[in-house]
Amino acid sequence: MTTPAEPRQAATVLLLRDGRQGLEVYLLRRTKGMPFAGGMTAYPGGGVDPRDGDTDIAWAGPAPERWAEAFGCDERTARELVCAAVRETFEEAGVLLAGTDDGSGAAGVVPDVSGDDWEEQRQALLSRELSLAELLAGRGLALRSDLLRPFAHWITPPVEPRRYDTKFFVAALPVGQEARHVSGEADEAAWLTPAAALAELATGARPMLPPTSHTLGQLAAFPDVAAALAGSPPEPLHAISPTFEQTPDGRWAVLPDGTRIRLVVPLPS
Repeated sequence: MTTPAEPRQAATVLLLRDGRQGLEVYLLRRTKGMPFAGGMTAYPGGGVDPRDGDTDIAWAGPAPERWAEAFGCDERTARELVCAAVRETFEEAGVLLAGTDDGSGAAGVVPDVSGDDWEEQRQALLSRELSLAELLAGRGLALRSDLLRPFAHWITPPVEPRRYDTKFFVAALPVGQEARHVSGEADEAAWLTPAAALAELATGARPMLPPTSHTLGQLAAFPDVAAALAGSPPEPLHAISPTFEQTPDGRWAVLPDGTRIRLVVPLPS
C-alpha cells in the first residue's frame, strides 16, 4: 500500500445564464491529452495559485472569513479559493467577476472584457506573468465575491494518484459579458441546459466525472438563474468523496448517501 496523494486545493465555477429552454450552464470538453479528466466535460476551474492568497487584492462582497465558514476551511484558503474561482473563470471562459469599488460597499460589474488589451492580460494570467491582484489593481477594479455562491465540495478519492479538494461555485454571467471559447485545455465549449447535458451523458456522447454529472442533476431542479443563486445549499458544505464499485453492469462511483453514478469513459478519437 502507498500513502494517498495529498489533495490539491481547487475551485470550479458553474457559470449560468437564462436561455430559451431555461437555465443554461457553460461547459467545456477537456482535450483528450490532458493529464486529468482528458476528454471529459467539465466546468471552468483549476488548482489554486499561491498568489491567489494576496491580501492586498481589492475585494467587494462577503469577506474571506465568511467564505471560510461556508467551506469549513481557514481564512487564507478561503481567500485563495474565491480568487482562484474568479481567475480561472476569466482564464478559461473570458468572463471576469470584478467591478469598480467606490469604497461604500457598492460595486459595478465590468461590462466588457473582450478587447485586445484584455486578451493580452488574460494570456499573462495563464502564463503566470501576471497575478489576479495585479490585473485588478492596474485597472482599478475589485474582485466581486458577491457574484459567487458556494454550491458543492468534492474530494478526489484516496485511490486516485491525482487528487483535488474542489470547491464548486455558481455565478451568473455578468450583463454585457460573453463567455468565449478561449481555453487551450478544451476543444469544445457550449451553453447547455442541465437536462440536455445529462441526456448526452446517458448516450455516451458527453462523458463527465461524477462531480460534474451530480452537480448538473442538482442544477436541473432550478428553473432559472435567480432560483439557482438563491437555492445554494446550507452552510457549511459537506465534502463528498466517492468510493468505486465494479459490477457486471459496469464501474460505478458510490456517494456517501448511497447514490451510484455510472462511470463513462471517453470514446477513442
